[in-house]
Amino acid sequence: MKAYNIIAATIAAFCAASCAHRADDSHRAAAPDIEVTDVTVDSVTLYKNFPGTLIADASVSVVARVNGTLTGKHYTSGDIVNKGQVLFTIESTTYRDAVVQAEAALTTARSNYDYATRQRTAMEKAYASDAVSEMELEQARSNERNAQAAIKNAEAELSSARTNLGYCTVTAPISGRISDNAMSVGNYVSGEGAPVKLCDIYDNRNMLAVFAIEDIALTQSVNSALRRDRNHIPVSFGRKLDHDYTAALDYVAPDMSNSTGTMELKATIANPYDELRPGMYVNVSLPAGVDPQAILVRDASLSTDQLGKYLYVVNDSNRVVYTPVQTGDIVRDSMRIITSGLHPGQRYVTSAMLKVRDGMTVNPISSK
Repeated sequence: MKAYNIIAATIAAFCAASCAHRADDSHRAAAPDIEVTDVTVDSVTLYKNFPGTLIADASVSVVARVNGTLTGKHYTSGDIVNKGQVLFTIESTTYRDAVVQAEAALTTARSNYDYATRQRTAMEKAYASDAVSEMELEQARSNERNAQAAIKNAEAELSSARTNLGYCTVTAPISGRISDNAMSVGNYVSGEGAPVKLCDIYDNRNMLAVFAIEDIALTQSVNSALRRDRNHIPVSFGRKLDHDYTAALDYVAPDMSNSTGTMELKATIANPYDELRPGMYVNVSLPAGVDPQAILVRDASLSTDQLGKYLYVVNDSNRVVYTPVQTGDIVRDSMRIITSGLHPGQRYVTSAMLKVRDGMTVNPISSK
């Protein structure tokens, strides 16, 4: 009987252990595989953002400088035009007539000079033989000098007439993207009194980010930028563009503005893809310091709710913990600085955030 009891007790104990093992296996099987990674701790450069506006590196207003009817427009608004390309034509009859008259006046002046020269030569010979007085000779020399001066005046008048005639064909002074015409063909322009604007051309191959900083930020940001790398300053825009850009800080105003208490800066941005336009808003990020022990997480792992940003942290018991965090800037394109809420050594969920919940037990797998 005793042996029977011992055998029964042994069987019961075995069954209990087996059932507990199966329950534990079932519990493990129920925990989903979730990718996690460790919080990164590294030295990062901190930036301060300054809002600014883009302007073209070079821009000109194309103007009419003569009077006349606008007879032609020879470009498509918004296109890129080349330096020297014909843009407008202005009725030129009056200026062509002026050139003809100036050419005739120059011919007359040269003829008068030739006559005065021959007369002066004849007077010198006559004076040598006492046929004329010294006063008559001096008059002949004066006439020659006046005739020579008349040639110079006629040449100047002809040059001016040809210049004005040239203004009847309006060409692009620089290469760049051109605006719409300010005056339609058929309108009369009065450009002689004051230049009349016809359009604008913007050379957008390089853009200038114009921004200002306050006095407090001067030593922290500008000096830091100049010491580090003034040729690769991060910039961003109001919307995400297809390409990333950096700027070269190349102008710092020598004084502070009395009215605003700020100092103007300019940074050049290369525009090889022609995405940037004058008037766009830009944020210029100047280095403001270094955090040698910054806490970094993958930006894609952050979620947002009514309370702000949060992460799903996995504790030592493999349970998910809802963890609110305070965030800083993006660094290295995809990493986000965490200013509070995390500490080194913690793990956080990197994928399938919609499948996990606070308090859930998971089987953590290191993500790549």
